[in-house]
Amino acid sequence: MFSLMEQQKVILSENLEKALAAAIHECSHDRLFVLVDETTARLCLPVVAGFDCMKEAQSIVIQPGDQHKDVDALAHVWSELGRMGATRHSLLINLGGGMVTDLGGFAASTFKRGIQFINIPTTLLAMVDASVGGKTGVNFGGLKNEIGVFRNASSVILDTVFLRTMDRENLLSGYAEMLKHGLINHGTMLTQLLLFDVEQPDLAKLQQMVAESVQVKQRIVLEDPLEQGIRKALNLGHTVGHAFESLALERTPVLHGYAVAWGLVCELYLSVVKVGFPTDCMRQTVRFIFDHYGRMPITCDDYPALLQLMSHDKKNVAGRINFTLLGAVGDIQINQTATKEEIEEALDFYREGC
Repeated sequence: MFSLMEQQKVILSENLEKALAAAIHECSHDRLFVLVDETTARLCLPVVAGFDCMKEAQSIVIQPGDQHKDVDALAHVWSELGRMGATRHSLLINLGGGMVTDLGGFAASTFKRGIQFINIPTTLLAMVDASVGGKTGVNFGGLKNEIGVFRNASSVILDTVFLRTMDRENLLSGYAEMLKHGLINHGTMLTQLLLFDVEQPDLAKLQQMVAESVQVKQRIVLEDPLEQGIRKALNLGHTVGHAFESLALERTPVLHGYAVAWGLVCELYLSVVKVGFPTDCMRQTVRFIFDHYGRMPITCDDYPALLQLMSHDKKNVAGRINFTLLGAVGDIQINQTATKEEIEEALDFYREGC
């Protein structure tokens, strides 16, 4: 068990019932609610429903998938909380992937001007990314996470029991964020990630790697909780990745981590060109990504739409598209810009490179 951020306990659980009971006990409350989507209602809620600490919990169910992380689903959660008698002293447990923890955290942060919430991420992506760091929100106007607030969960409970039934695609989605953490941390961690058998994972080893990955993120978040400086390191791969993800919403939606992995390809290329990232390390990482994640099919005709989507990125300043790049593994270069031509070269490399 470790705590790395003020006002937010991150718990690496070896006994889920004990960890959850303790987390609930620490949050004085009058009523208890648990938010799930239709998938986690079927696969994950039964894991905790029989715990003594959950006997009084009332369930709220939303539709699964990032396409439903929207204002309509948010309004549904608010309505259900009100209908079931929630007050400003109530407690919400978000049990699910990043969509549930993002939306549930925002719902809790705004209902009655804010109620307490606990996150129990059930996907690898949510464990290493979405459930820690205090970001909450929903998609709006065709843009990812356009509306939201910074607010910490009272506790985040990580338990790899939920990974045992995870499909390959969702495991890889979370693993992309772990790759990002390795790239912004140090070469030993990145090498371990690139050599790990992600297709037939050793869950005991993966649990240790999850802990290290969370520590990287929490260290950065603690240093810069409101993303004014070094926290932008966590956006590596996301400027292009969010554009891929938003474009895919208009076609065939893709998992967030796949979009981030593809964004890493482009932004590592920009890192080589603009700030001297080692070419051999870039190619080794890009090869791993293409081998496991494939590529989203795009053509040159998609470049204007992707550039337009990048222009909406929240990191942009004075109309310039802003990137986090790397001079080397762990050498973080925030607030980097690139020309339209340089970004198009990176997209060319994504389509044709390695």
